[in-house]
Amino acid sequence: MGAANNAETNLDGENSVRRRSRKKSMPESGAREHKEQLQKLSEKDPEFFEFLKEHDQELLQFSDDDLDEDVGTDIEDEDLQLDEEASEDEIQEKEQKSSKEVITTSMVDLWCKSIQENGSLSALRSLMRAFRTACHYGDDGGNESMTKLSVMSSTVFNKIMLTVLTEMDGILRKLFKLPATGGKKENITDLMATKHWNSYGHLVKSYLGNALHVLNQMTDTEMISFTLRRLKYSLLFLAAVPSLLRKYIKVVLHFWGTGGGALPVVSFLFMRDLCIRLGSGCIDECFKGIYKAYVLNCHFVNAVKLKHIRFLGNCVIELLGVDLPTAYQHAFIYIRQLAMILRDALNAKTKEAFRKVYEWKFINCLELWTGAICAYCSESDFKQLAYPLTQIISGVARLVPTARYFPLRLRCVRMLNQIAASTHSFVPLSMLLLDMLEMKELNRPPTGGVGKAVDLRSILKVSKLTLKTRAFQEACVISVVEELAEHLAQWSYSVPFMELSFIPLVRLRSFCKLTKVERFRKEMRQLIRQIEASVNYVNGKRISISFLPNDPAAASFLEDEKKSASSALSKYVLTLRQRAEQKNNSLMESSVLVGEESSKFGNEISESDEEDARKNEKGAAVFSSSWLPGNESKIKQPEETKRKRKKQQKEKAVDDDVVEDLVLSSDEDMPSSHSPSAVKNDDADNFLPSKGKRKQKKHKTKRLKKN
Repeated sequence: MGAANNAETNLDGENSVRRRSRKKSMPESGAREHKEQLQKLSEKDPEFFEFLKEHDQELLQFSDDDLDEDVGTDIEDEDLQLDEEASEDEIQEKEQKSSKEVITTSMVDLWCKSIQENGSLSALRSLMRAFRTACHYGDDGGNESMTKLSVMSSTVFNKIMLTVLTEMDGILRKLFKLPATGGKKENITDLMATKHWNSYGHLVKSYLGNALHVLNQMTDTEMISFTLRRLKYSLLFLAAVPSLLRKYIKVVLHFWGTGGGALPVVSFLFMRDLCIRLGSGCIDECFKGIYKAYVLNCHFVNAVKLKHIRFLGNCVIELLGVDLPTAYQHAFIYIRQLAMILRDALNAKTKEAFRKVYEWKFINCLELWTGAICAYCSESDFKQLAYPLTQIISGVARLVPTARYFPLRLRCVRMLNQIAASTHSFVPLSMLLLDMLEMKELNRPPTGGVGKAVDLRSILKVSKLTLKTRAFQEACVISVVEELAEHLAQWSYSVPFMELSFIPLVRLRSFCKLTKVERFRKEMRQLIRQIEASVNYVNGKRISISFLPNDPAAASFLEDEKKSASSALSKYVLTLRQRAEQKNNSLMESSVLVGEESSKFGNEISESDEEDARKNEKGAAVFSSSWLPGNESKIKQPEETKRKRKKQQKEKAVDDDVVEDLVLSSDEDMPSSHSPSAVKNDDADNFLPSKGKRKQKKHKTKRLKKN
């Protein structure tokens, strides 16, 4: 009882001792004073000192080594907290006094064992300090002096990275008593109001902040992919740190747009889960960011990049489906921007204004919103956007009605066909195709020879020499047949199909009479036969009906035949699609950047958590590639990337289709005097630099001497 009474009377003394021993940062002089006070307490009140020995031995076991270790721990914790009051210079001065300790794999294993078995917070802090050291290893500015731990080998680095990225999510969820997987933003909101978060929330900020830092330093796509897969499980914690959330969105969008291999898919899955988990906290920023990233990556198109851009567009469309009401607001704003650009071009009628419309960035944005409306046309909001987008596409197709822009017009017609098929709305696009057949470039014999095969999917405009080739004429006529058949096949089961197809039949027969190319005549006659067969079939069924044209029963006319696609025109369209697919495959020059089937988005994102777990097993192989972020890796890797960029720029200069000056008048037929073949050799010499002229003169003198 005497000891208990003394304990009650000296409670204030014990509290003061505890407060002094648990300060954020304890200088060496303060630790010595604390030790002296404990010694005085043993002399003054031996009974109370014995009581402390029985109930709180930790307080009395105070060696010099422990003092030094606590100093490092407290300083590190103070550095991790956002509300620290001490400046970085003071912290560095204190850190430099402490001795550095080399991390080994046995230390990492011991920390993990202590965390898993005992839930030791001191071991968790040590592991996080080691992770921070590994992530900042090799940074400029003397960051090694900011911690008492140092990583000396790539094996230790790999061990720390794999351990933290694999285990930290489960440790943090267990520490904060969160669900083992998943979770919602409300869980973090409730957690942030507790004292538990105030005490240990800095561990979350340290883990996510250091992981973000090392992501910015990595260049290997497999390492980045593995890191993002592991961080995807912890993205719920980003709701507590909005500043880190914005940085993660920027980094992930960069990897999504420019990464190779599986990195674009992994980055997109990270961003989609982020929107699903956090909801309104990041959806607006993700929608804006992914649209801007898409625009930046679709300035130019060639045969190799075509599927990659289509993959990026499918990613944007998939992300819009996470929150359709919010997606509608963004889609309305961006479609309105496209309409304003087209309006300025119609009003100004200048080359610069036309060039803003007739560029890949504008056309790819039209195709993106066409795909979005086709995907979500069942929603009432998105279906309302079909009409303004159709008007914009029709205006773009008619903006510059010259033969050199036939590829662009065909892309517009293809988009209109997609909108009409998805929304079940009639779009009058047959005139856009029939007007092309009546232009002189497709009616007169080619004067430019056979020419190379033209891939109309990867160009917006053809040169004047290509315009006169036989290959271009064939590509245009066949494309007109394909798109016109697609358009008429959609309405080959409606009651007024005879009236709808009357004008196209008249103009197709006229083209057959005027053209002198037997192959074109054969294609048109085959299309005419299929249209006439469908007209006869519909007229035979129309005789037996009794409802009026405005009767709702007209919508169900030949509904069963439409589902089975049994009309002659529908069967003909299937054969045309197969032929077009074979032709497009033959024009592909090489494989696609993100995989052969990257455009089929559903196949790429069918990743479950079990598949992620299997892929995480590859992490050991990924991080054991002896990659240690330091001076050597920072010097060598940028040089390699620079060389790759130079090669890509050279390839782009050759392959990319650049929009040239627009020609509005009838000066398409270039006189022979201006054609490249008409330039004489003497005139060509005048355009050569002086060194080139000297070389040619030397060659001429040598030839004369030989002769």
